Amino acid sequence: MAPEFDLLVVGDANPDVVLSGAPRRLGYGQREQLVSGGDLVLGGSGAITACGAARLGLRVAFAGRVGDDAAGRFVLDALSARGVDVTHCVAGPRPTAMTVVLADGADRAILTSPGCLPDLTAADVPRGLARHVHVSSYFLQPALAAGLPELLAGERERGASTSLDTNDDPAGAWQGLAGVLPEVDVFLPNAAEAVAVAARLPSRAPNPLPLSVEEAAARIGALGPAVVVKDGAAGALAWRDGTLTRVPAVPLEPVDTVGAGDSFNAGLIAARLRGLGLRECLRVAVACGSLSTRAAGGTAAQPTWKEL
Repeated sequence: MAPEFDLLVVGDANPDVVLSGAPRRLGYGQREQLVSGGDLVLGGSGAITACGAARLGLRVAFAGRVGDDAAGRFVLDALSARGVDVTHCVAGPRPTAMTVVLADGADRAILTSPGCLPDLTAADVPRGLARHVHVSSYFLQPALAAGLPELLAGERERGASTSLDTNDDPAGAWQGLAGVLPEVDVFLPNAAEAVAVAARLPSRAPNPLPLSVEEAAARIGALGPAVVVKDGAAGALAWRDGTLTRVPAVPLEPVDTVGAGDSFNAGLIAARLRGLGLRECLRVAVACGSLSTRAAGGTAAQPTWKEL
């Protein structure tokens, strides 16, 4: 029997308060500083990826945790409004995660209160639900991370493909991935994350630190996954079976880059599930990430497949 969904996203969802034109130095001492703009939008790497994939025509379910509070209801309503099934999202007593994004042009600082995110475990995740399982924000969800190798191995045995985007590690340790990467079909870091992850992996390679992005992708790929790296203005690259593939960036003047990497993930997964080749998957992913920057927040400008 075919799975009910094309994609199950496991991970984080929260409201984002995005403040544009934020000062580089915050004025403490009860000072009030004005910024050029502010938006309340759906945030969380997992939530934005799920919305982007639904926008591209996939049947998408989301499994995560929110609080039984106004912020949690905002998250669930926003996901549902974008065509994402939230039946398997758990609402618990701890508060929903909250994020403030201070944006200064293309750069940003991100302040997150994790709330209930650390409570998500592998036991919360339904099995056999989708053709592909994507996991986001590995380091914000340690209880999930502990059960992730077994979870992903079981999904692969059932015939699903898998992907992982760790996102940033607030602790800067980048530990624990050697056990899960062999169960990942596609690993989706950005360039800085790829280098940080690779530097912590055991390796016999003589490469001195710091590693190049290409060297980092090869070191991670030696554990099994195809490694797809978001490389900013340089576009994207993929390392698979010893072969490196690059595609250029899409020239576009961004309004807001929040969530662009998550929209990239959605495009890569959607193209892969359509059976496209690796280079074409990269081209779709780069276009999705770029087009998502046309409006504030991570989901407002996500493209449809027809737009691509």
